[in-house]
Amino acid sequence: MTDQNRKVALITGAGRGIGKAAAVRLAKDGFSVALLARSKEQLEETSAELRALGNRVMIGVCDVSSPQEVDAAVKAVVQEFGHINVLLNNAGRGGGGATATMDDALWREIIDTNLNSVFYVTKSVLNNTPEGTLKTILSVASTGGKQGVIYAAAYSASKHGIIGFTKSLALELAPKGITVNAVCPGFVETELAEKARGGYAKIWGVSVEDAKKRIEQRVPIGRYIDPSEVAAMVAYLASDSARGITGQALNVCGGLGNY
Repeated sequence: MTDQNRKVALITGAGRGIGKAAAVRLAKDGFSVALLARSKEQLEETSAELRALGNRVMIGVCDVSSPQEVDAAVKAVVQEFGHINVLLNNAGRGGGGATATMDDALWREIIDTNLNSVFYVTKSVLNNTPEGTLKTILSVASTGGKQGVIYAAAYSASKHGIIGFTKSLALELAPKGITVNAVCPGFVETELAEKARGGYAKIWGVSVEDAKKRIEQRVPIGRYIDPSEVAAMVAYLASDSARGITGQALNVCGGLGNY
């Protein structure tokens, strides 16, 4: 059943962290939401929470690094809802280590998940949603997409790539009235952040708690960002109030990066 008057958002990596927070926020703003992720269990938990708010929700298990799976998932969303107004490319992963010893397969997996997926999903949405219905394309990059992140060359390269893609696509789609922006979180308190702290604790030879303190000391406001704070930026950029903003990479980082 389709409803052309209903706002629809498609979110990748929607089962947890920033993706889940964004789904909740957009649902509260009146969007029907389509949730994509690899974990069906996480998607079902998120969808139950959104349905409790009275929203229409659909979920799709999808590996966003596969163009074939992406295209099938996007077509299913359009068939269900009739259109897509807002795309949030959020799926991503961390990982890295010393570049000289980094496994080639890990490099490819990070680039595929973080960067290539943004191209695959965006391309499919552009080709499958009806003309004139898509209004906003957002991608979650990182402050690490504006400066290097030590022991995270693949991650940083992928996020730099997202920002470059965003700026180029914004120029291409501006005549069609489609805004394209990147959101650049700093250190956000998510499961991925927990894994990253564990990795840095090993590299630095300290406890995980000490690694957390070291990281927080780098942030001017002295703490990790909450996923809901990133979701608030997503909601603003997806709103009619932000129609004049495109081609930007906006930080949500507690002052970590003033660039």
